Amino acid sequence: MVVDVAEQPKPPVREARFYALRTTVGQERNVALIIETKAKAKKTSIKSILVVDGLKGFVFVEADTPFDIDQLTTGMRYVKGRMGGVFRYQDIERFVKPKPVIEDLRINDIVEVVSGPFRGMRGRVVDIGVSRGEIRVEILEAAYPLSITINADYVRLVERQGGQQEK
Repeated sequence: MVVDVAEQPKPPVREARFYALRTTVGQERNVALIIETKAKAKKTSIKSILVVDGLKGFVFVEADTPFDIDQLTTGMRYVKGRMGGVFRYQDIERFVKPKPVIEDLRINDIVEVVSGPFRGMRGRVVDIGVSRGEIRVEILEAAYPLSITINADYVRLVERQGGQQEK
């Protein structure tokens, strides 16, 4: 009897399930390293561990069941507990894939140059070249109108055109 592999039903692809652990602020990386070591030693179903730089006090763990996470983290130092509920990849995707700076900029926004010879200076956005990834900035601190073209990754948004402050 010959069985064609293409005819056999394929197992359903299971969507990634992430669980959030609350940790002591500043100890996220240590917790992730400890979980990694324990997971390798016990050979659990933990697939990945995610520490997000902008999100303090949380570590995301991808596993099949929350039981595996609870088993590893019970009594672990710096772990405060596991949040209830399951996160999908779409929920945490914005932390993994940061939005490019150029998509957030508008004409007349005030930006600060963070790299290059004009570092530390503020300027007003005059033109945006999305296809090239460059913006033209008019430096505000210059004695005469000084317009420079700079890569959008080298600026940080300081103030919106309407006067709203950014962090």
